[in-house]
Amino acid sequence: MGTALLFSPGFLSLDSSDQLQQALGKQPMTDWHPPVMALLWRGLIEVTGRPGALAALQSAVLWAALWTIAWRVWARTGKRVGSLAVLAIGLAPFVINFTGVVWKDVQMAFVLLAACAVAFVARDLPADRTRTRWALLVLGVLFIAYALLVRKNAVLAGIPVFYLLVRSLWPATGRRRWLISAGALIAAFAVASGTVSAVAKPTETRQFSQILLDDLVHVLTVDEVRVAAGKAATTPDFQQAMVVTAERCLPEKNLSDAYWRCYPRDRAAGLADLGRHADELTSMWISEIPGRLPQYAEYRLQVFSKVLFQGRYTFQNGSLDNIPGIGEPDERRTAILRYYVVGMGQDLPILFAGWFWLAVGLTLTFRPGRGQYAMPIRVLGISAVAYFAGYLPTVPAGDFRYFYWPAIAGTLGVLLFWLGRTKAARAGGKDTAAAGTGAGTDTEQGASRGAAPADLTGVDVRS
Repeated sequence: MGTALLFSPGFLSLDSSDQLQQALGKQPMTDWHPPVMALLWRGLIEVTGRPGALAALQSAVLWAALWTIAWRVWARTGKRVGSLAVLAIGLAPFVINFTGVVWKDVQMAFVLLAACAVAFVARDLPADRTRTRWALLVLGVLFIAYALLVRKNAVLAGIPVFYLLVRSLWPATGRRRWLISAGALIAAFAVASGTVSAVAKPTETRQFSQILLDDLVHVLTVDEVRVAAGKAATTPDFQQAMVVTAERCLPEKNLSDAYWRCYPRDRAAGLADLGRHADELTSMWISEIPGRLPQYAEYRLQVFSKVLFQGRYTFQNGSLDNIPGIGEPDERRTAILRYYVVGMGQDLPILFAGWFWLAVGLTLTFRPGRGQYAMPIRVLGISAVAYFAGYLPTVPAGDFRYFYWPAIAGTLGVLLFWLGRTKAARAGGKDTAAAGTGAGTDTEQGASRGAAPADLTGVDVRS
């Protein structure tokens, strides 16, 4: 409630402002931003009458997921400090900075965290709770499917979380259960995607074109762009637009994001402007880039290194005043949050550095420890690193929100590593020891196959 009040009625950027306009029916829906998010927002507004409902829902999902994980940590380890540390993740400056900002990056991160929370509950289920396991599978799959719908590259972060979910439900997972689980995820995504397309009928923008544009105008010279555009162009206007873009983007300050910074956009066409030339851009990319792979690799590494070591945009200041009828966040509450986040960014800039969270993810992947949380720790690390890797050929800018999920996953992984080293955690925790059927321990592999549960009190589960 405090977080929702702090951000009320929700912090908006230009992107989220466009989404709200679509949710209110003031703009036609496009697939540049996820239509599922606009539909969810529209439904919440119809039910509550408040545009701030989506920001409040984000906060609720975050805290519910953290509370659930903290609850299971306390049950397993008996460490109240450890469980409170899990809850404190939500108060970290690099987490609370975006908690109430209505962004697809934020929603993706929170629903993936919620899927992890479902997995933590599943790890402690007694072996005979078959129906509960299938219900948790459905819930976890719905969270992951929403993540895939709201962010195109969420698949790289979501597949490891899906693995954690299935392995937590059935440690001795057989081929049949894997097929059923994977089929459930694919079916949930397909049905949801088809439903959203049928209801929203979004205008196709072919957003991938902006990545092709970036590559072409930064790898080729202006003269090479002119020649390549002349071969692929169907109109002189597009050829001229490509030349102008290449000339404008030459300075170092325009290293990426050429569509928004350099391209002479047709504002009347809206976000579908560049998509009209997607085929021409694709033809240019295929004919020019393969012959310049060293230059292409250098450019992409240059952009990625700038993102890792010179990231920006760690705080979104609040709502915009161009939407009639939408209230503004309280100035004093916004100032309190800004002082905290920006001040911590100045005192501890490493917390907002992409390279730091990449290093944390790699460490968790290769050194997850040997405690009972080793598997979740490694999965969180893999998910963070995979999400980072997905931006290597596609990242358009150095915004911290692109690394929001790796920061959350990395922080949770580090806490679990610390908790997994405690004696109580290695013994399986008081609840697990009493039940003798903790799904998170290696012993459940026998229990899930019908073996009688043993008394695990004081036993090192690694044995």
